[in-house]
Amino acid sequence: MKILIVDDEELIREVIKEYLLLEGYEVDEAKDGNEAVEKALAKDYSLIIMDIMMPHKDGYQACKEIKAHKDVPFIMLSARGEEYDKLIGFDIGIDDYVTKPFSPKELVARIKAVTKRSNNEETTYRFGELVIDDKAHDVTISNEKINLTPKEYDLLKYFVTNNNVALSREQLLTNVWGYDFYGDDRTIDTHVKTLRKNLGKYGDYIKTVRGVGYKFEYQENK
Repeated sequence: MKILIVDDEELIREVIKEYLLLEGYEVDEAKDGNEAVEKALAKDYSLIIMDIMMPHKDGYQACKEIKAHKDVPFIMLSARGEEYDKLIGFDIGIDDYVTKPFSPKELVARIKAVTKRSNNEETTYRFGELVIDDKAHDVTISNEKINLTPKEYDLLKYFVTNNNVALSREQLLTNVWGYDFYGDDRTIDTHVKTLRKNLGKYGDYIKTVRGVGYKFEYQENK
């Protein structure tokens, strides 16, 4: 599996490269958006890790140009963590978003998750009239688009891929927010509350499990 690392900071490229080589990946590097587009169009990559803020051509523009020709997964890197930046990225089709500074081990875990999803033909999840299109990061109910924040989407995706499984708050914090998240259980409760509200009647399928946490419980005969 070959991965392209794109960042104008050589040190960051070297750190990521070192960890990826240890995991058995093949690695190419590019120092800016122009070089990234040139390499991505000339070769086939299993995944591209790309910084957003770069000289000559930023990561968003480079991603758009590459995706116009190649259907390749992207993980974007940025020193900025605002929700608006993430929404822009998901709108152009990125698969994940990692804010600097980050743990290389966490990045490797995200790479494995993205490539696993990309190799899985199942990208659409249907629960009655509730449809989650993971490739487009769209959620619709009765063909009407539901506007969710990136974190609400991630939370819903984790629930539906673990349908009928009781999930502790600790599991949700670790797998949705990340193991290095500094927060408490109230973060989960707040997001579940707003997610339920946004899903309307389908919010009722997110059940509270006393003494544990939550689970998404959908049965075909309901």
